[in-house]
Amino acid sequence: MPYDRTVTLDADFATAVAAVRAALAEEGFGILSEIDVRATLKAKLDHDMEDYLILGACNPPLARQALAADRSIGLLLPCNVVVRRDGDRTVVQALDPGTMVTLTGLPALEPVASEATRRLDAALAALPGIG
Repeated sequence: MPYDRTVTLDADFATAVAAVRAALAEEGFGILSEIDVRATLKAKLDHDMEDYLILGACNPPLARQALAADRSIGLLLPCNVVVRRDGDRTVVQALDPGTMVTLTGLPALEPVASEATRRLDAALAALPGIG
């Protein structure tokens, strides 16, 4: 079962990251956390890899609804969005919000997952140079 929603951009990494932040904000997502995987692996393991950023995106009203349905759902929050280089292109991937319904089996999460999916899809569709 696919657990991601992915688009590929004909954009450099910095441009893609800025566009992802703007598109997520337009859909009501703030960034709660940011992990620069490339920098972390270089600093901790002296390992070189491509640009790879994990953004912890959160839409507060949707998070509140999800938490009201299941307090343990915080284990699956925030919505992780990965921006990474793949050759000369940049890949943007978001965890499919439907995963929280599949993993928990809670029908009460279906409307939250549906709305989160709609908003994430809109953000991904708004990115420039999708190819």
